[in-house]
Amino acid sequence: MLRACMKMIYQMAQANPNVVLICGDQTPGLDFQDVIPGRYFMEGISEANIIGMATGLAAEGYIPYILNHATFNTRRCYEQIALDSCLQNRPIRVIGMGGGLTTAHLGPTHTAIEDVAIMRAIPNMTVVVPCDADEVTRLMPLTISWPGSMYIRMAKYGKPIVSKNDAGFEIGKAILMREGDILIIANGAMTNRAISAAELLSAQRIECGVLHVHTVKPLDKDIVEHVRKSKMVITLEEHTLIGGLGSACVEFLVDNLTSSDLPPIYRFGLPDAFVQAYGDQDSLLEKYGLQPHQLSEKITALVKAGKAVQAVNMSG
Repeated sequence: MLRACMKMIYQMAQANPNVVLICGDQTPGLDFQDVIPGRYFMEGISEANIIGMATGLAAEGYIPYILNHATFNTRRCYEQIALDSCLQNRPIRVIGMGGGLTTAHLGPTHTAIEDVAIMRAIPNMTVVVPCDADEVTRLMPLTISWPGSMYIRMAKYGKPIVSKNDAGFEIGKAILMREGDILIIANGAMTNRAISAAELLSAQRIECGVLHVHTVKPLDKDIVEHVRKSKMVITLEEHTLIGGLGSACVEFLVDNLTSSDLPPIYRFGLPDAFVQAYGDQDSLLEKYGLQPHQLSEKITALVKAGKAVQAVNMSG
């Protein structure tokens, strides 16, 4: 996924003299310096200064892309992003490598479990969480002309590829990847796991739709119509349950649907706790019950519990 992102920035920089890449102690993997001398900067571990620098460049008409670990690109320079960039409504592009549990082998300092909440709380900030490398390729050209600041959260690698070119891509527009009576709303690395869980559930005659909400802010208003037609809604994210995709969806739905139109909603994600365990992304998703077979079991239990309640109500 990151490789696809860097390849697109490389191509965009060759075509557009205003594109600038700033790295914070991370190499882009391509020879930017030879191709775009004067528009590639390696600034080391100085995140707050990098945001100030990027905002200055944006004020002069440049479009800066800032590459660093998701934790450092959000936590360490929050004030500069909020005041230098978003308050001035400057078009900087903050790219968070290793969103979620991707770099959990480096410990709790590198697990970006609250980055979406941090970024979506800032006015004039757009938050996008693509699901695979192909979707990143479709996203990046759209970031050139997008107004204001943007946070792009990168999950691990870019596989499996679950997005489809014929589905299109539009910032702020969710993509229905699968239809079903139960709706799973997911993004990032959890979208492919939602699809896998839905396939497992289909074998049990439980049909789940999957709505890929790659843009957490601004949220697609059409989510209301998808939810209105569903018997149950599950939000699924590689993020704490505070302030992320699930929170954004519930807030929006409560504001735009009456209680009689709201189906049961359950949020699956990471607990409100630092990730103290070390491991790879898959092992920690397993630990937190977020792998497809575990999601299938949880949703099956919810469906059975719902049917039991319905049966009791009918008999009463």
